[in-house]
Amino acid sequence: MRRINSQDLYDFDRVFFEEGARLLCGIDEAGRGPLAGPVAAAAVIFAEGVFIEGVADSKTLAPEKRERLYEEILSRASEASVGIASAEEIDRLNILAATHLAAGRALGALPITPDLIITDFLKLKDVSAPVRFFARGDALSHAIASASILAKVARDRLMMKYHEEYPMYGFAQNKGYGTKEHLDALRKWGPCPIHRRSFKRVLPERERISDSIDGGRGEKMLTLERVNI
Repeated sequence: MRRINSQDLYDFDRVFFEEGARLLCGIDEAGRGPLAGPVAAAAVIFAEGVFIEGVADSKTLAPEKRERLYEEILSRASEASVGIASAEEIDRLNILAATHLAAGRALGALPITPDLIITDFLKLKDVSAPVRFFARGDALSHAIASASILAKVARDRLMMKYHEEYPMYGFAQNKGYGTKEHLDALRKWGPCPIHRRSFKRVLPERERISDSIDGGRGEKMLTLERVNI
């Protein structure tokens, strides 16, 4: 079976341009699974004919290649934005609703309106353009894959900043995911202000219930609605 490449992803998007879209917006998220940090969503708008060699689902790319593609996507996209929802918002809303919130913030920060929005199965509502969503869209579409790269790199950079504040958890390495080292640090130090206290592996159920009653977060948080990219 032939391996899908970035040209195949662009060919997927070409259909939308042939149907009449002039500006196509891809949206994807990063960070739904971690135990700490925000969830990020990126929106990137391309005009017809803009093709970036090497674009693929961000999870399949080495960090160095993601960083290079991040800069190229920003330089060649018509517009792009990243929105985030904080750990506190994730705990208050749930992770799916917080992902929609981050995507809405990314869309809201765009200065132009696309003709069509395509997503990695985010069923967005009440947005500025028609939406089509696709399972594993980041492995099908050039625009969605580009958004996955922007969201992943922007979130990883935020987690590097959080590592400076809370180095004991190893956020520079694990980006908030539940590695053995991260879980060991949680057992030793307990959660910090950017941990998702509603997630089972962060707090036992009894403590999650108590935490939701008394508020839980006494310290300040780095909470950004939009990442400056």
